Amino acid sequence: MQIKLINIGFGNIVSANRIIAIVSPESAPIKRVITEARDRGMLIDATYGRRTRAVIIADSGHVVLSAVQPETVKHRLHTKEASAVEEEE
Repeated sequence: MQIKLINIGFGNIVSANRIIAIVSPESAPIKRVITEARDRGMLIDATYGRRTRAVIIADSGHVVLSAVQPETVKHRLHTKEASAVEEEE
């Protein structure tokens, strides 16, 4: 299994293979997920002090905050997958 990395803004990179969900931070349940992750020490803030626009939930239980839109992260993820398929062919 090849490790795929995805840029989530400001030079920060996460493993695309470990991503479960990319969600918007506005809803109350997601705000609770962020608070609980902070309390457990599993929150990674990659916003550099900017507004959180995407919350990335990993299979390890880590929650990553990003300052880029969820659609942008999704696009980068799909672009990365498409290039990996082309490399295999």
